[in-house]
Order: sequence, then structure tokens, then C-alpha cells
Amino acid sequence: MEKTVLTAAGRAELEKQLEYLKTVTRKEVAEQIRIAREFGDLSENAEYDEAKNEQSRIEGEILHLEQQLRNAIVIDEDTIDTNVVSLGAFVTVMEAETGEEYTYSIVGATEADPMEGRLSNESPVGAGLLGHAVDETVDINTPGGVCRYIIKSIHRG
Repeated sequence: MEKTVLTAAGRAELEKQLEYLKTVTRKEVAEQIRIAREFGDLSENAEYDEAKNEQSRIEGEILHLEQQLRNAIVIDEDTIDTNVVSLGAFVTVMEAETGEEYTYSIVGATEADPMEGRLSNESPVGAGLLGHAVDETVDINTPGGVCRYIIKSIHRG
């Protein structure tokens, strides 16, 4: 079984998604199926087929979320080491070339959202920063070339 690394907030978000799928989306799809059945002959009923396909997709998503939560390793934010960049930590870096600063949260792949500043520990930048301390300069190979970052601070959320 593949383990899913999550922050407490990430676990809460997955639990919220799962609850919504089970309590709201399932009912909506069941209603779509009920309405489609009223159209008559199910063998030539595109609305019914579409609703059943949606039901299968939703049930698959529910199973996937349940499995992720069952196999989750939740990062205890109180134990995050702030001496070096680690999973669950927030890190502020300065891009050496431009002087621009960015703050990232290093999270498991499930929670990653680069546009929101959440980098996967498996991404080039996330993995490249792991284990490095404040004031270290880190060269990271990215798809766009080598980026040089200076670690300015590491803290808990």
C-alpha cells in the first residue's frame, strides 16, 4: 500500500471532500438516474447511461479518497524540525538571480498546489530544498534550467 503524506489541514480537506461526495454528490447522481429512468427504454437512454457513468466515477473517487485517508501519514506540526527544510515546514527562499522572495509550504504530493505555494516533496524544488538550512544556497535542476535559491527562513505553519 502506498502511503499518503498529509498535513492536518490536508487531511481535513480530504475528509471534507469525501463527506461532500457521500452526502451531496451521491444524492444528486441518484436523482439524475431516477429522472433518466422515467424517460423509458433504458437500452437506448443516453441520459441514463451518462448518469450511471457519473455514478461509477463518483464511487471510484470515494474509494480513492477513502484509501488515501486509510493510508495517510499525518505530519504532526509540533514535531516539524525548523533547523532544516522538512515535510510540513514553511520555507522562505530568495531566488539568487532576481532577488525575489517566495514562501512555500512543503507538502506531500496529494496536497501540492504550486499556484497556492504548496510544493510537493517530490517536485524538483520541493525535493531540492529538503534537508537544507537557513542561509544555505541550493542549486536545483528544474525543467526550466538550474535555479539557485538562498534559504531565508524556515518555520511551522
